[in-house]
Amino acid sequence: MNGTEWLIFFLVIQVIHGLGTWKLYIKAGRQAWEAFIPLYNAVILTKIINRPWYWALLMLLPIVNLIMIPAVWVETARSFGKNSNIDGFLAIITLGFYNYYLNYVADVKYIVDRDLKPRTSAGEWVSSILFAIVAATIVHTYFFQPFVIPSSSLEKSLLVGDFLIVSKFHYGARTPMTTVAAPMVHDTIPILKKKSYVFSDRYEQRKTAWQNKLQLPYFRFPAFEKIENNDYVVFGQPADTLLDMNKFTPDRNYYKPIDKKTNLVKRCVGIPGDTLEVRNGYVYINGKQNVLPDRAELQFSYIMYLKRPLSQANVNAFLKRFDINDGSRPIDGNSNVYIIYAVSDKAAAQLKNHPEVSKLEVYKQEKEIYGATFPRDPNYSWNTDFFGPIYIPKAGTTTPLTVENLPIYDRLIQEYEGHKVVAKGNQIFLDGELVDSYTFEKDYYWMMGDNRHNSIDSRAWGYVPFDHVIGKPVFIWMSIDGINDGFSNWSIRWDRVFTMVNGSGKRISYFIPFIVIVFGWTMFSRWRKKKKKAV
Repeated sequence: MNGTEWLIFFLVIQVIHGLGTWKLYIKAGRQAWEAFIPLYNAVILTKIINRPWYWALLMLLPIVNLIMIPAVWVETARSFGKNSNIDGFLAIITLGFYNYYLNYVADVKYIVDRDLKPRTSAGEWVSSILFAIVAATIVHTYFFQPFVIPSSSLEKSLLVGDFLIVSKFHYGARTPMTTVAAPMVHDTIPILKKKSYVFSDRYEQRKTAWQNKLQLPYFRFPAFEKIENNDYVVFGQPADTLLDMNKFTPDRNYYKPIDKKTNLVKRCVGIPGDTLEVRNGYVYINGKQNVLPDRAELQFSYIMYLKRPLSQANVNAFLKRFDINDGSRPIDGNSNVYIIYAVSDKAAAQLKNHPEVSKLEVYKQEKEIYGATFPRDPNYSWNTDFFGPIYIPKAGTTTPLTVENLPIYDRLIQEYEGHKVVAKGNQIFLDGELVDSYTFEKDYYWMMGDNRHNSIDSRAWGYVPFDHVIGKPVFIWMSIDGINDGFSNWSIRWDRVFTMVNGSGKRISYFIPFIVIVFGWTMFSRWRKKKKKAV
């Protein structure tokens, strides 16, 4: 729904609420009209049910309100003496319309100083768990989100098995757009393996009309900083077609809402207004070669010729001695020749001089070979090593629009900015009108991995709109080597635990200082409690 439709929907809900509670407001010593005033009625209701005023705010937060509103229904019934489990069940199962029964039929009296403590231990547990979920959902949605590095696209900087804390507020927290979803769950509900949200995909056309109505417009809180060249960014993959993000099963007919797309982390090499080109695997921004931070290392794939045959397992074990962890594969079944992945310049220099290696040559595509790269048009003979030049759009800037460059901007104009564009002969029509230029409405970014030959990034699916940006990774709280190889093969990388993602120089672990502080605070708290008891 758009903003106007949501406003109308909100006002209708207020009328429904007022009609179902105005007598209850009067019995609680309030005025009938107070039940009908939007927002104000929620604040008054929190006073009636003897709960904190901020409950009114929590009822407005998407996802959080899926818990808070039913809680308020139950609390309203309890405030008028309806304390049984049946009353609570009826309040929830009727979607709050149980209030109409209390308002017009039941002979209820308002309890002024009711006991807010649950009557049973089970009720106390349920109450504690629900509000723990509410608090965690708020933190997860608006402040920090955990993220695990799933692939080696940023090998040497961020490793597979790094557990990150991603800041939402650095680039501005994005409010949820999908209003009916499980809290703190992104794409799939664990164990159940079911979709965690209500939304229409292209397999469910009959549900499209009402499910898509439940989508909120895009909104983002003000940012504390802007995305700069070479920043790490967590974002939703624009061309996300994964039916199952864990098994990587794509289907081009599958669609996800913006806030439920598969999360990725890449390096932002190009920002709005930049012109980007990849030459021989190296990125050039506005004509100058991009220089990565000192903790980052570019990696390329190489063809390694061995002097004697080796199995792939032995080759992988051999490569790990040179900090090459992304594996290998034999070429045409030849156990003397392997393609090896994620090789840094330092590792390549060491391998070239190793007695087991007869030859090492970089594996790069020749220029002018068309592959599976953006914009996937035969007129653009780009590949992962030779790409562009390409302009990264900035909101408010205008570019000529021609039949030749339409493949570059087609997806941007139609999917990300919501206009219909078609080419007829040598002419371009935008929303039915003949045009020769286009003014961009959003900022776009170019995301790439440092592992140049083993990274699905903007070279595959193009621009990343700012509304797809989730946050900035800031902290590594755990790092497990071999996380995809079974629990028995796990080993903790202690030198990466409790380290900052960004910064220069050698990583510093704050794990020991953290343990010391926690232990010290625990002992101090115990000492203080004993001292109070002694007094």
